[in-house]
Amino acid sequence: MKKNNKFNRRKILIGASALTTAGLLISCKENIKGGTPSKPESSTSISKNIIQLRMATTWPKNFPGVGTTAEKVAETITQASDGRLEIKVYGSGEIVPAYEVFDAVRQGTVEMGHGWPGYWISKNPGLAYFGGIPGGLSPSEQSSWIMHGGGQKLWEEAMEPYGIQPFQAGIVQSEMFGWYKKTLNSLEDLQGLKIRMAGLPNEILNRMGATAVNIPGGEVMSSFQSGVVDAVEWGGPWMDLAFGFPKIAKICYGPGIHSPGSMNEMLINKELYNNFSNDLRNIIKTSANSANNESYNEYIYRNAISYQTIVKEHDVEFKTLPIDIMKEFLKVAKEVVQDNAEKDPIAMKIHLHYQDFLKKAIDVTKYQESGYLQAREMANNV
Repeated sequence: MKKNNKFNRRKILIGASALTTAGLLISCKENIKGGTPSKPESSTSISKNIIQLRMATTWPKNFPGVGTTAEKVAETITQASDGRLEIKVYGSGEIVPAYEVFDAVRQGTVEMGHGWPGYWISKNPGLAYFGGIPGGLSPSEQSSWIMHGGGQKLWEEAMEPYGIQPFQAGIVQSEMFGWYKKTLNSLEDLQGLKIRMAGLPNEILNRMGATAVNIPGGEVMSSFQSGVVDAVEWGGPWMDLAFGFPKIAKICYGPGIHSPGSMNEMLINKELYNNFSNDLRNIIKTSANSANNESYNEYIYRNAISYQTIVKEHDVEFKTLPIDIMKEFLKVAKEVVQDNAEKDPIAMKIHLHYQDFLKKAIDVTKYQESGYLQAREMANNV
């Protein structure tokens, strides 16, 4: 693959006086509004040794949950670097469309991105595992695999051909399966339905007789409202309430077997990243990883509060998916996940590593989190 020259050393100014920061200032493309100054040599940022970066996201600007997490990651990096790194966050469509963020970072159109790894499986099918796969690891297990189980190293290997350095940067509490205008009583009720999902779950739905429609976040509500799709999934009560789904449909199904450990990512151009000093690289890494704990805690709280609002103020009925739909979905999911892994040697390597950890997690969690939650439910029903 041709080497990316957007951030070669001639385009990185090293300030001689910046003994404590490595004094990097990135001279970015001049034709993007809100980017770095068109004449960086006259900018006050140079004298202050400030590095100005742009982060394009796949989310609507400041959207509760995923969008606000991107903002918090940027703020944390700026604060931790004592202002040496300034990151401006852009919503989907402000610089590039949602599904072009990956290429924008790879090509140097922007320096950073925030999104969901499952969007990029056309680049390498193995990337699906880093966003969470159907029937796979829970949110806490997913983060553990990345940070301690070797997932980060495999992720970097998959991203190496694209010149991108990835980090986990936010994780969602297990999602809802989606919003429906009509009750699902059996597998037959899925036939012919146009359902908004993304990533590997799309192929699962298609094999089950539904029609999966891949729509970016900024277009989900309008597509649901206008009838382009019959049903939608996005996140959990907090994000779904923000979108306004309870105004369109009065039935929400769980659990989110299609996306149990949905993890967000922060992408940064690797050549740029490698030119930073060690302390700045560590700040970026630590700030991104810390977003998992912060975001997960917030999702748990806000989902609980938003659920009450949805039920009491919008008269929505939350339902558990019929058992035959769950069984068939998870059965087909195993086939789709296996077929996806067989497309690429790196994807298969990731698949085998992921599945090995998944089995170990399942073996023990039935005596821990899973076992406790079942016991708690049983106690509450006595």
